[in-house]
Amino acid sequence: QVQLVESGGGLVQAGGSLRLSCSASGNIFSINAMGWYRQAPGNKRELVATFLSGGSTNYADSVKGRFTISTDNAEKTVYLQMNSLKPEDTAIYFCFHILGRSATWYWGQGTQVTVSS
Repeated sequence: QVQLVESGGGLVQAGGSLRLSCSASGNIFSINAMGWYRQAPGNKRELVATFLSGGSTNYADSVKGRFTISTDNAEKTVYLQMNSLKPEDTAIYFCFHILGRSATWYWGQGTQVTVSS
């Protein structure tokens, strides 16, 4: 079984920064990709950033230049450094892992990020 636990969310003023962490435990193997989605009230879940096996990264246009995704050496924790935060970044942020040949998705429980204007 795989468990993902997010932390680091909170309330911040516009222009501020937060760093989200997602720690993985359990049978972590053959990581295809890791990353973050977010969902604001009334909106669809939006892909924010992805860290692919091999080290390449992808970002939503709305966060390019402001957010950075990274992992630790063991790839057990994935981080999302969020700078120059805007009120429109307010959402619940969910981390995910895609593991194995079957490309099974695993999700964290979500962490709330609120950016005040």
